Amino acid sequence: MATCMQKDDVYSLAPASDTHRWILAVVMLVTVAFGWKWPVLGFTVPVAMMAGVAGSLLRGRYVCGNICPRGSFYDTFYRFVGGNRPVPPQLKSMRFRWAMVAILMTSVALQKAQDPTDPMHWGMVFLQVCAVTTAVGVVLGRIYSARTWCSFCPVGTVANAIGGEKDRLQIGSNCRSCSVCERACPMDLSIASHKSDGVLPHRDCLKCSSCVDSCKVGALSFAGR
Repeated sequence: MATCMQKDDVYSLAPASDTHRWILAVVMLVTVAFGWKWPVLGFTVPVAMMAGVAGSLLRGRYVCGNICPRGSFYDTFYRFVGGNRPVPPQLKSMRFRWAMVAILMTSVALQKAQDPTDPMHWGMVFLQVCAVTTAVGVVLGRIYSARTWCSFCPVGTVANAIGGEKDRLQIGSNCRSCSVCERACPMDLSIASHKSDGVLPHRDCLKCSSCVDSCKVGALSFAGR
C-alpha cells in the first residue's frame, strides 16, 4: 500500500508546481495592492467571475481550480501559512452558499448605484469586494484549510449549479484506497470511498489535478483530457 503523507506535504506538490498559478497569484496581489490608485485594475474581478461561470458550462469548476487568480493565490503563496483543519459543514451548506451569493450581488448592486455612470467607481467597487472577500478567505484559511473561501465562494456556487456534473474525475479499479489523493485535494473531498462507483460525484471538484498527480498507481484521471 502506498505510504500515506500529511495533507500539507501532498497538497504542496501539484498546485504550487504550475508556473501559471504563481503568475495568476501575482495578478491578484497586484490588483489588491495597486487598485486603490488605479481603479481600472478592479475590472479584472468581473472578468475572473465571468470566466468562472462561463467555464462551468463545459467543465464545472475547472476555472476555480486552474485559472482563478485568488484560488491560485491560495494554492501558491498562501499554502505556506494556510491551516489544515476540515472546513465546517455549515460553510459548505447550499443554504449558506446561496445566501452568500445574494449578499454579494446585492452589495455590489447597491454600491454601483451610488455612481452608476462612472466606470472608475465601478472599478473601485469591484476592488473593494475583492479585498474584503480575500481578507475573509485569508482569515478562515489560516483557521481551516487554505481554500476555505472556495467552499462557499459565490462564483463557485454558481459554477457548481451550472456544471457540477461536467468532466468528473474517473477512479480506476486499481485504486488502493490509500487516501493519499484525499489529502492532496484542496477541497477535502472524499475520493477513495467512491472507488466502487468509478467516478467522483462531488460537484465541487476543482479539476485541479492535485489528486491525479499524487496518486502513485495512476488510478485517477479526467475523461476529457
